[in-house]
Amino acid sequence: MCISLDTNKKRQKANKHFEQKVYRILGPIYGNEKEKWRILTNKEIYAMVKKPTTETIRLNRLQWFGHVQKIKKIKIPKKVLYMNLETRLRGRPRNRWQDEVRVDGRLVGEKGWKERIYNREEWKNFLRTAWNRHILHMPME
Repeated sequence: MCISLDTNKKRQKANKHFEQKVYRILGPIYGNEKEKWRILTNKEIYAMVKKPTTETIRLNRLQWFGHVQKIKKIKIPKKVLYMNLETRLRGRPRNRWQDEVRVDGRLVGEKGWKERIYNREEWKNFLRTAWNRHILHMPME
């Protein structure tokens, strides 16, 4: 399954707020020191949550890109990835999925990150590095 997400700044901010609302569902806790219910702070919530959704989406996007790059050119996902649509909207062009993948790849590794796709062990290590170091995480305020 391919997860696609428009990651411009306005959308990222909306996703961040939605994510915080979802985490608030974890609910208030009963504080022992004051014997009252209190709301969890952001730091407490993030300590409980293993991976933010934005980081998971970025990692899945990189993983899917690696998968599509390895398949044959006659397969549909590869054709769709490199398909050129003729219609254009006025104004600034929207970010393409490939542009977002390029940004994610550069966040994790240096310039030669695309060549690692074809070497299975290097690609696994590349994704593990991103997963373990929280490189793709955009800090939430």
